[in-house]
Amino acid sequence: MDRQPVLEGERLLLRPLVPEDWQALYAVASDRELWALHPSHNRWQEPVFRAFFEDALAGGGALAILEKSTDRLIGSSRFQNHEPAQGGVVEIGWTFLARDRWGTGLNAEMKRLMLTHAFDYVARVVFSVGAENDISRRAMTKIGGRLTGETWVEERAGVPMEHVRFEITREDFVNGPLAT
Repeated sequence: MDRQPVLEGERLLLRPLVPEDWQALYAVASDRELWALHPSHNRWQEPVFRAFFEDALAGGGALAILEKSTDRLIGSSRFQNHEPAQGGVVEIGWTFLARDRWGTGLNAEMKRLMLTHAFDYVARVVFSVGAENDISRRAMTKIGGRLTGETWVEERAGVPMEHVRFEITREDFVNGPLAT
């Protein structure tokens, strides 16, 4: 599976994240309110976001999200943890969009592009979400994600945080809210 494709939609262009994206992406990520409900609520801080950005580059699955009408970098997402066995699974996550783009349908367009690509290679896509991150949980439900019942605790910003797993199968996608 190509985890860093170029994907183009009506309003968005997703392309591989590159080191030169640092300044524009940190300009988005430095908005403290963007992370207020996120388990990593301190990600707006430069050293914390720098580690997140470097991890994204090192992992090989990070995508920059550009708004085509403005050519503005408005966020990023990743394909991670690709497991091709038994039909295949990949995780989509580490996603964030500029707050001034929330509620515009851009998250749905981005996820449609990423899921369409992923389902050429895998039967299932999973998403990890902070258990108390109501914004992300609602967004997952809107795109057809289903809770799997899997939970775990990871330390975020120095505090143990419960996480939940959502999934979308190829069949769910074809029949779900993002179907084209």
